[in-house]
Amino acid sequence: MVNRVWGRLIAPLAVLAALTGPLAVPAAAVTAPILVVEAESGKVLYSQGATDPWYPASITKLMTTYVALDMVRQGKISLDTLLTVSPEAAAEPPSKMGFKPGTQITLDNALKIIMVKSANDVSWVIAEGLAGSVEGFADMMNETAHRIGMRESRWYNPNGLPEPRQWTTARDMAILARALMRDFPDQQGLFSISAIQFGKSVMANHNGLLGRYPGADGMKTGFICSGGFNVVASATRGGRRIITVVMGQPSARERDIKAADLFDYGFGQSAGWTAQTLETLPPSSVSAPPDLRPYICDKRKPLPVDEGPGALSAGADATATQLFGSATADTSNLAFAALSAANVRGRALPPRAPLQPIAVWTGRSPAEGAAALAQAEQEAQASKDAARTAKIEAARQKREEAKAAQAAKAEANKQAAAEKAAEKAAKTRAAAVTAPKPKIAAKEKVPAAASAYTAAEAHKPAAKKPESKAEAKPAAKKTEAKPAAKKAKGKDDDA
Repeated sequence: MVNRVWGRLIAPLAVLAALTGPLAVPAAAVTAPILVVEAESGKVLYSQGATDPWYPASITKLMTTYVALDMVRQGKISLDTLLTVSPEAAAEPPSKMGFKPGTQITLDNALKIIMVKSANDVSWVIAEGLAGSVEGFADMMNETAHRIGMRESRWYNPNGLPEPRQWTTARDMAILARALMRDFPDQQGLFSISAIQFGKSVMANHNGLLGRYPGADGMKTGFICSGGFNVVASATRGGRRIITVVMGQPSARERDIKAADLFDYGFGQSAGWTAQTLETLPPSSVSAPPDLRPYICDKRKPLPVDEGPGALSAGADATATQLFGSATADTSNLAFAALSAANVRGRALPPRAPLQPIAVWTGRSPAEGAAALAQAEQEAQASKDAARTAKIEAARQKREEAKAAQAAKAEANKQAAAEKAAEKAAKTRAAAVTAPKPKIAAKEKVPAAASAYTAAEAHKPAAKKPESKAEAKPAAKKTEAKPAAKKAKGKDDDA
């Protein structure tokens, strides 16, 4: 007992210290809360860390649902009350429906959506619509929780998104589950819806026990990095209903398998008259919830998701397995050896039964919702077509700009070549003008007569060169005969 209390005292330090290496404080100091309770009597069949503070994640939405149904029971509102999506609600992170600001939805449809889809935006819409503000609704949550016997819970938002001050315990969540069953028997179907259908979209319940574990009939799952994978589950067998709460698991699959094993154990047990009740469970000595983010959400891997069957934690490495699988059950309950990580590894629940979706809509009626959805689809299609047209036009414009740029580049290259040629020609002309003239050597002086002769010879026709010897001889004879003829003529003139 002393070791167990000491382990809980150092739990917050153990999570931080485990990050420092193999010599750190053992991760076994963190005890994942587990609780098995008879729904009708409230007697505890098994508990482990049942009053330790823990981050609730989306099981918070069970508290949101109780407050809303309680207001309906008091006549302050009805399930047909219309709620309006505000910009703040629309801005909430996933999981969400993604409704636009100004969209209206009935409280009935809103509750179905948060129980199945676990929509954070719709939970915000409920809080603002019923209390005027999230802060006002949180006050109502805390007041209601205190009234129904929840001792350790502290509420600050209606959807369970990360909030360091928002805590609960396995014991408190079991008390809340019993109160929902006891106070609103006509609304039990709300917690066992296998799927909802909005328009053409079908969304399955995140609770991986529904349709996979015989007799499972509720209630709600939750996941955030700091709190791990949580579930408040209920199952009925032979007219006996059991509530199981499992928190801080490294994956949805491991959470669901452990919950199923706990149901098997619970249905095999009989609570004696000396068994503890939820009210008599001792308070915890742990002062604050451990932050499991380093173990659940490894930044080097994809973020794990809470999708029930088949969903695995990307960050559930060997260290995380030690952290969550090391907490052993009471040695008197040997059946709880099934809760060890080694036993869970490689196991899976049976395939899920076919979904039976329940329709949800916006507006007052299905017809109004269908019209709004059709209009939204038309607007979405028009937006899609406009985006496609804009994309085509942008591509055409880009081609035109590329063609114009190519032509401008070609013209620029042509102009540059012309300018280069002109520059080269100008340089050539400038070089020719500035080049030195060659010096001419002075001629030797010659006698004047020789000069005159030379000039005369220069103007004298050149003698025709005979083409051949044969042609040259007649020419010689002719030359010789000519003086004789001339002499004879001279004699005739004298007579």
